[in-house]
Amino acid sequence: MFQTISILAFLAILIGIVIHWIAFPVRAEGRGDVGRGAVHILTLLLIEQRASLLGALKKLCYLVALVCFLILGFTGFYPLLVRGEHISGYLMMIHATFAPIFALCLAILALTWASRHRFERTDCPCLQRLLRRVTRLRLPEPQGACQCTLAAQKVAFWAVVTLSLPLILSILLSMFHLFGTDWQELLLATHRWTAVAFAVAVVLLTYLTVRLRIVE
Repeated sequence: MFQTISILAFLAILIGIVIHWIAFPVRAEGRGDVGRGAVHILTLLLIEQRASLLGALKKLCYLVALVCFLILGFTGFYPLLVRGEHISGYLMMIHATFAPIFALCLAILALTWASRHRFERTDCPCLQRLLRRVTRLRLPEPQGACQCTLAAQKVAFWAVVTLSLPLILSILLSMFHLFGTDWQELLLATHRWTAVAFAVAVVLLTYLTVRLRIVE
């Protein structure tokens, strides 16, 4: 069951991203071809020479977290989804080595990006218009166009932050001999299912972040 649902979830998010990219292509200001847009996306992997020290460290932290996420995703999901076995051996060692690094980078990014991802009324004016029509709330008339992609990016960010808590705590608590066998199995199951939701949220967040070009 876990294997089937996980594969379907990853296929759904990947297909959804492809459909969204085709249906809503990126329109960069002052860009006449697709090539320059692709070059700009590739520069997200590099540190700009004019970037401040804090901006460079934040970007390095983001890239380290992204690499750790890929390693943890492979070592964690490959045995379960491809081989149908639990993680063990060298994969377990690699997984346990990169997990604390990823948790540290994730905590830093959550603290430094929290203010940027706070919700505002201007994020989704179309929702305000809908509430004005279907309710009697005296909401101010929204101004400007709806920025649904920005609102979705903020939702994905807070989903990643929220899911990271049970993801990390479940595996930490399972390391202590404080719970019986049933609770150990529950903690491991919580870790696995949360990891699937977390991975989907990270993929969505990364895609929307690249589209909005807000990686510093």
